[in-house]
Amino acid sequence: MTQSLDYIVRTDSPLGRIEVTSDGTRLTSLAIARAGVLPHDDRPDRSTALLKLACTQLDEYFAGSRRAFTLPVDYGGTPFQRSVWKRIAALRWGERSSYRELGTAIGRPEACRAIGGAVAANPLPIILGCHRVLSSSGRVTGYTGGEGIPTKLWLLQHEAITLAA
Repeated sequence: MTQSLDYIVRTDSPLGRIEVTSDGTRLTSLAIARAGVLPHDDRPDRSTALLKLACTQLDEYFAGSRRAFTLPVDYGGTPFQRSVWKRIAALRWGERSSYRELGTAIGRPEACRAIGGAVAANPLPIILGCHRVLSSSGRVTGYTGGEGIPTKLWLLQHEAITLAA
């Protein structure tokens, strides 16, 4: 399913610029700039009350005063991806999980690579806290948002999530 780009807004954050899109009633994507570039930099901002609320909640998250997002979302994705994202959505501020734990929770304990693919395909990082998913040993193995692992490390540190040495 292609994510709708009917409405789009950009905002600054400690991670760099962030771009959020909406179909008018739900958020459909969030991107963190990589090397200062966002996926839809060629498009002008076209905001809505929902996108303004999303920016406010992101600001609150980065300030440490918001620990959960209360925004309507449309993740799209396959049934398998949605099952993984639903489990990630259950993780709260400061909690972490592993790819294996997610697989076990959805009845696919040996599907770690597929779980990793679903985590990487998350269209709404930060709002759906895929940064909270680590390897079984507690190590950071990758991140597709922003500048990659440094972005994930910032988010983990922001939420005081401990890592393996």
